[in-house]
Amino acid sequence: MTRTIEVSDSIVVGTDPGTAYDAVSDVTQMGRWSPENTGAAVAEPGRPAYPGMTFVGANRRGAMRWRTECTVTVAERPGRFAFQVRRWGLWKPLLPVAVATWEYRFDAVAGGTRITEIWYDDRTHWPDTPALWFDRVATGKRGFAEFQKGNIRRTLERLKSELEAAG
Repeated sequence: MTRTIEVSDSIVVGTDPGTAYDAVSDVTQMGRWSPENTGAAVAEPGRPAYPGMTFVGANRRGAMRWRTECTVTVAERPGRFAFQVRRWGLWKPLLPVAVATWEYRFDAVAGGTRITEIWYDDRTHWPDTPALWFDRVATGKRGFAEFQKGNIRRTLERLKSELEAAG
């Protein structure tokens, strides 16, 4: 059984691409929309994201809590923002491990901006069977792709609701 290593979803939000980009690329705010991320710490609060910028994300799933160290790989306002998750830990992200890449695209469309959120499974060196077993234990789903599809949908809906209420 092979696993899905990429999932995405999109939503149209009644705002301009720059506003949508600014919201998402301020990683300290992601906890407001994500069902799993509870926020992030950056070295230079208020500075726009840039390639090479690192941040520590705080996350939770049920009773489980952990932190990740992430590196911004793309910061192209207003069109694209991406980062890689490269360290993991319970209290501090100490374990070097390629976990995932998250990408956001912002396209001007009639009625606002189409925001596309994409999750890439970067555990490419993991054999499929052990990865799928781990995924079931960690998420209660058939795999992280199925789990992340639901997270992406909830994140996009919450982001849409907040941006349109502010607009």
